[in-house]
Amino acid sequence: MPIVVITADLTRLALDAIVNAANPGLLGGGGVDGAIHRAAGPDLLAVCRALPEVAPGVRCPTGEARITPGFRLPARYVIHTVGPVWHGGRAGEAVLLASCYRSSMALAVQHQLHSVGFPAISCGVYGYPPEQAAVVAIAALRDELADRPNLDVQLCCFDQAMSAIWQHALNQA
Repeated sequence: MPIVVITADLTRLALDAIVNAANPGLLGGGGVDGAIHRAAGPDLLAVCRALPEVAPGVRCPTGEARITPGFRLPARYVIHTVGPVWHGGRAGEAVLLASCYRSSMALAVQHQLHSVGFPAISCGVYGYPPEQAAVVAIAALRDELADRPNLDVQLCCFDQAMSAIWQHALNQA
């Protein structure tokens, strides 16, 4: 399967698309979201603001994805997805997290992309345990890639410790 784990700065990857672990408003924030908005420049915020709200302050509900140009990023596109906040694992978090990966992959296929970089969605301030998130993410991605062998996926981790967790999950899958 075309899935690899790398340790890198997601905003520096020259891929067809990188995935943003966004908030529902898509207006930037901290962590990966803030880094992507800073690197892409103000045009990204302007395009995100122009996306229609599906509820007050919500442009992208949890588990869904939206796509925008990458602007100043080396990636052509940014796929924004909103991961679940961790509530102990009994509030449907795994289903919603898998949906983030599936929705993002659906947009990649729809836009005929060949390479996508994912962060560890929900593993930052949303509190999803990385060991559990990696298993959910890799299972969803493998399902999505079963019929798409020409789509390369990079699971981009910010440090070696996180990379080791994700690589272990990939090896076990």
